[in-house]
Amino acid sequence: MKHKIIIGLLILSPIAKAQKNNTTTNKFVITGESKVAVKFSLPLINDLTVHSIDSIVIYNHLHERKRTIHNIKGILLKDVLEKAGLNESKPKLFSEFYFTCIASDGYKVVFSWNELFNSDMGNQVMIITEEDGKKADTIDDHIAILSPLDKNTGRRYVQNLQEIKVGRVK
Repeated sequence: MKHKIIIGLLILSPIAKAQKNNTTTNKFVITGESKVAVKFSLPLINDLTVHSIDSIVIYNHLHERKRTIHNIKGILLKDVLEKAGLNESKPKLFSEFYFTCIASDGYKVVFSWNELFNSDMGNQVMIITEEDGKKADTIDDHIAILSPLDKNTGRRYVQNLQEIKVGRVK
């Protein structure tokens, strides 16, 4: 019995540690292959056009329901990325770019330039500024990115966004 308890604690300790390191964020930066490095804070984000979603279910990688978020307001990720621009003048080469969104706990997700700027997905992927009437700085996820068109919405649900790295396929 003691062995089972010890094994259980060993399994749970990395999970608890990962959750502990997820600090809340009120700002994020755009770095990498952008024309300019940009710092965004919640007041700056609120200056962009706000979009709304009634509600969305967050599913994990097994397509199991984890939670539902209601009355979502946010700004499009592509609108924020346009402020930083790309370090490239030839539009033909924009397809080489991708964006890595990094949470404060190190969780990373990737969007391609074509997903955001050359498909309907770009008109849906948003940075959440309000959820169920509460502003981003008062909710647990603080600055979060949501991709509503994904089948398993939790896979690219980045909570406590701290950085967006603009990369380029070499």
